[in-house]
Amino acid sequence: MDVEKAFHMTGGVGKTSYAKNSSLQKKESDKVKHIIIQTVEELYLATTPKSIGIADLGCSSGPNTLSIIKDIFQAIQGTSQRIMHHSTEFRVYFNDLPTNDFNSIFKALPEFQKLLRQDRKNGFPSIFMGGYPGSFYGRLFPNSYLHFVHSSFSLHWLSRVPPSLYDEHKRPLNKGCVYICESSPEVVSQAYYQQFQEDFSLFLRSRSEELVVGGRMVLIFLGRRGPEHVDRGNSFFWEILSRSFAILVSQGEVEQEKFDSYDVHFYAPSREEIEEEVRKEGSLKLERLEMFEMDKSHNEHGSDESYGTQVAVAVRAIQESMISHHFGEGILESLFQNFAKLVDEEMAKEDIRPISFVLVLRKI
Repeated sequence: MDVEKAFHMTGGVGKTSYAKNSSLQKKESDKVKHIIIQTVEELYLATTPKSIGIADLGCSSGPNTLSIIKDIFQAIQGTSQRIMHHSTEFRVYFNDLPTNDFNSIFKALPEFQKLLRQDRKNGFPSIFMGGYPGSFYGRLFPNSYLHFVHSSFSLHWLSRVPPSLYDEHKRPLNKGCVYICESSPEVVSQAYYQQFQEDFSLFLRSRSEELVVGGRMVLIFLGRRGPEHVDRGNSFFWEILSRSFAILVSQGEVEQEKFDSYDVHFYAPSREEIEEEVRKEGSLKLERLEMFEMDKSHNEHGSDESYGTQVAVAVRAIQESMISHHFGEGILESLFQNFAKLVDEEMAKEDIRPISFVLVLRKI
């Protein structure tokens, strides 16, 4: 499966869209918003650029996309006024894969710019915004073009499903699991880790060339606590998805071979794995690396939905494009009904505790 062509958050503003089911990501991003603001303010004080370039990598669509840009803009404006150094230009670049719902972003931009201009009639800087479709695993921008890069809940997605999950005859090695699970052979976790190393190192090299000296990045992505790949964190949600598929197999709705050949392009790295790739790349200094535990989702639909249902609609908004591509759309309702039920059953036994990392890096 060509991830770059098939993978995208569910677009539009419908019931199952990412725009309607991404408040959990917003809630978690807000936890570290102070780190983003502090980093942006330090960057501006250190570089005082007249034209400042900002990129949001893996921007998706919906309210979260413009919310962080507004926070960054206001932070820079406040800092520039304090030091009496006014930037004349803001350049904002929204990046995601070509299949992303960029139209929703573009439709919102006129109103967004109007909102930014409120109460700032004098000396308001020019703002140029545009979409940059393409994989962030590789170059996107010219050399020394960006001052600040932001990426929220995107870098745990790999550029592809690791090819070594299949033998020389294209037979799957991770049968019965969509990600690393208890029954996975050692080669599976090795395959995922190697793909992460390849992708993350390429991401770091690419951004290093695109950032100005002293430029900063704030990256937020899912991870794991220690060396064990299987825990009651992010990997456990994938185990529940595997079990949800297994139910459909037992009911004859999905073929076993079809299930066995489905793997997710996801990896939750450990702190040590992240630090090692940054060290090897060499031109970016890791100034901050913090782990935070993700809270239980709150009810974003204003109904009596269970926690499992809330998680299921959030996961569906992210995974629907890939599942539909592989299995067809017909299984989505029953699959995520199973998923919601299993999450509720597991949470009744013991909490599932996924964690995320926030990284602050500086170009040296």
